[in-house]
Amino acid sequence: MTDLNHIVLIGRLTKDCGADERSFSFVGNGNAKAVISLAVNRSVKKGDNWEDEVSYFDVTIWGKMAENLKPKLVKGKQICVEGYLKQDRWEKDGQKKSRININAEKVQLLGGGNNQQNDGGFPEDNPFEN
Repeated sequence: MTDLNHIVLIGRLTKDCGADERSFSFVGNGNAKAVISLAVNRSVKKGDNWEDEVSYFDVTIWGKMAENLKPKLVKGKQICVEGYLKQDRWEKDGQKKSRININAEKVQLLGGGNNQQNDGGFPEDNPFEN
């Protein structure tokens, strides 16, 4: 049986892409890299009430897709991300560390954020893909 590593999330951006050096840069080979934080709510029942539980996920977008999306990735914007999980491992001060990151293969702009309308000439229902 083949393994499967596929994730789909819908959430809202916690800050503008490019707001700091970590969120948008060009790596050594000139390839664009955007790192965004996606807040995803999930309703959970607590007693007789339903409450939102929020989780935050780091998502990396590469290449032309990152460049094209940068001006549209604003705080509060709702997006759908389709991609795969990647584990980063490193050692710091003799301690082994790891982090799970999401690498985006498709990003679809949904709604919200500072720019309520789609003004970039890209249909909102067509995802950006690598």
